[in-house]
Amino acid sequence: MRGVTRQAVEWLSAASTNPRACKRQWHGETGVAVLTCGRFWDVLSVPEELGMLALDALLCISEAPGPALADIAARRVGFFLPPDPVGRWIGSDIRYLGKGSWITVPAPQQAAGRLRWLVPPDGTGALFLPAAVELALQQALGVLAAQANKQGRCPMCGASNAKSRVRNGSRPE
Repeated sequence: MRGVTRQAVEWLSAASTNPRACKRQWHGETGVAVLTCGRFWDVLSVPEELGMLALDALLCISEAPGPALADIAARRVGFFLPPDPVGRWIGSDIRYLGKGSWITVPAPQQAAGRLRWLVPPDGTGALFLPAAVELALQQALGVLAAQANKQGRCPMCGASNAKSRVRNGSRPE
């Protein structure tokens, strides 16, 4: 195992109640382990489209980004943040996993089934800064809103916008 990968495995598995068992699970049939949030990091989980746009923005501004995990089947992106005892993240379909929550992750150097590291942990303990993630999410929402407006759809629910129907010659209901 390379030095950075070994360091990443040690750092990530330390969040487990049993780091040795965690490493065995990563080498087992499923290739994943369940880790506790709230001790070394929390996870902010957002819808995939929003998360990918935000991640692009974060990677442009951050030299040492934190880990980001994609759940392909659930179509979500998780950003690893410093533990926050309050966890005041709110928004449509935003999930905050803090103390008392658990997350399933593959080993840092692997993908397992539906789970893929978009930015694997590097073992240094680097995490995304909450303020940077918030700004990136706001920018991403702006992009999504502009795209939805062009398509005549509500950016939150995707419903047809009454203004666009009037512009297109139909009457609002």
